Amino acid sequence: MKHIPRDARPREKLLALGPAALADVELVALLLRTGLKGTPVLQLAQNLLDGFGGLAGLLHAQRDDLRRIKGLGPAKRAEVAAVLEIARRSLRQGLQERTVFDSPERVREYLGLQLGRLEHEVFAVLFLDAQHRLIRFDEMFRGTLSQTSVYPREVVRRALELNAGAVILAHNHPSGLAEPSRADEFLTQSLKSALALVDVRVLDHLVVARGQVASFAERGLL
Repeated sequence: MKHIPRDARPREKLLALGPAALADVELVALLLRTGLKGTPVLQLAQNLLDGFGGLAGLLHAQRDDLRRIKGLGPAKRAEVAAVLEIARRSLRQGLQERTVFDSPERVREYLGLQLGRLEHEVFAVLFLDAQHRLIRFDEMFRGTLSQTSVYPREVVRRALELNAGAVILAHNHPSGLAEPSRADEFLTQSLKSALALVDVRVLDHLVVARGQVASFAERGLL
């Protein structure tokens, strides 16, 4: 960044004005630290943002997704992946300390980071205690791009093991459209009935796609 005036360099700008003063590309450039031969770090940072459709897309990237960015070697991929994991853990900690009703957007953000860019379908469950704080997030079933097999008895067994009082169901649509299907509705009702037998409430079922999260509760489907 030697060609950039000192007071306009991202690090100096951050120290002088705070992180909120930096553009997305400057924040990513700080994370990358150096560019490549013929590609300054700011350009490499812009390539990274362009490759994922902006900062929101980058935050939802999986580790293997980063391989497709030219010039992003193992060390830089590791640094970016570490930042993404810090974001996931921060959101998870917040859900463990507060009831999910106090922070519905945190639930959506957390599930988006966990499931949003997966290329295979995953059915997951957030197990909650009696105060609706997160006990554990489990990816319980994995399927193909088009379907997955979910067994209600396994969800019930896990809820009993964790002494859960409620659950939030979640799965992703790798197709990119967060629209519940009739099969999703049928599965939700089957799980709701099975869990009711052991006094575990289903608070919501969230369908996650890239940049989108649809709520069964908000649509009156529970």
